[in-house]
Amino acid sequence: MAIRIKIFIFLLGLKKSSSIPISQPEGKVVVDSEYYTMMPGDYQWKEDNIEIKTISSLDINKLADDFETLAVEKRKTLKFEIEKNPLSLTLTKLNEDGTSDNVEIKDNKIIMPSEEGYYIYELKATWAEGKETFVFDVYVE
Repeated sequence: MAIRIKIFIFLLGLKKSSSIPISQPEGKVVVDSEYYTMMPGDYQWKEDNIEIKTISSLDINKLADDFETLAVEKRKTLKFEIEKNPLSLTLTKLNEDGTSDNVEIKDNKIIMPSEEGYYIYELKATWAEGKETFVFDVYVE
């Protein structure tokens, strides 16, 4: 136990520019003023002398299973709120038939498909210090 504490203190000592420890950014999808935390996937971050890299062992379908599927109306607008203000966001929609499409994000918002069905979304956020993947799924009614 004492060794772990020493290592933790040592790692905090490496972070010179701030006394706040590095925390993994959280991503939320907003529907009708309700916030839903997306499932985090792969994550990489480098700040000062600290580098963090986690590679998700779960596949995208498992991450979607762990997220409570959102039921939304056709052409409904969804909004994203991602901590630490990412420089860029890219979104891929996985369709039930196994195909995928890139989705345009405008002002951190997207419009749901006009066709009923189940969709998994993979959102990739990028910052100067790193990147993270988020997953959520919806059923369009």
